[in-house]
Amino acid sequence: MSESNPVAKVFKTLKDTVFEPGPVIPVVRLEGVIASGGRGNPISLHRVEKVLAKAFGDAGAPCVVIQVNSPGGSPVQSRLIHDRIRALAAEKDRRVIVHCEDVAASGGYMIAAAGDEIWCDPATITGSIGVINMGFGLTGLMGKLGIERRVHAAGRNKVLADPFAPETEEQKARFERITAKVHEQFIALIKARRGDRLSDDPELFTGEVYLGEEAAANGLVDKVCDLRAELKARHGETTRLKLLTPPKGGPLGRFMGSAVTAAADELEARSLWAAYGR
Repeated sequence: MSESNPVAKVFKTLKDTVFEPGPVIPVVRLEGVIASGGRGNPISLHRVEKVLAKAFGDAGAPCVVIQVNSPGGSPVQSRLIHDRIRALAAEKDRRVIVHCEDVAASGGYMIAAAGDEIWCDPATITGSIGVINMGFGLTGLMGKLGIERRVHAAGRNKVLADPFAPETEEQKARFERITAKVHEQFIALIKARRGDRLSDDPELFTGEVYLGEEAAANGLVDKVCDLRAELKARHGETTRLKLLTPPKGGPLGRFMGSAVTAAADELEARSLWAAYGR
């Protein structure tokens, strides 16, 4: 029968998937800003833990794939997810492939570093191994509107930052200390995971970002390739991918919270994506 014959196509599909089934590889897709809470289904350990457990629970899979598309966010959640992936990989003796899509930057790259191998597209933005702490000050606006801010705190260092009061040199120094320490932890994790695959580029840990081929040259990723094609080349043409996604928040979660909170969450998410032209 001709391959153009519908009956032949059906028979071939049955032959490939039933009579000669290939390996099924679970693919966990992690997309969005990394945060412990908020609106818009952010990536957090609580949200992804069950889907990660399900992926690593597939005893017949030759590996587990994690697809990352994130501009970053919470360093704590990023590390928790990274550590959970590594713990499951050790427990189940499973190789981890991370495939980076549009962006795997900052906390997104920290999660990507959990992979035994990191793959990406030629136009993927990776890196941004740095830490940023953003805020705002409304002191001038407060004065113009005639609004007086009243804060009562016990403990000299209780108020870390008040957007309605001028930032002091002491507060600035505290922020810089915290930010520098988190940056040190980030660098140590990447060096521990990537080892001698990293280049000696002095810009590597400055928050610089790289496209696919640049990232491969610097050792941030291992291969620039198409995910499906590479997996089939390694595990056979009958290899199938099983997409797993974390659950989304229900209607109640989407409508809870004030309009101001929702707007703030949305602005923060957009600012993170916009930093990488996405």
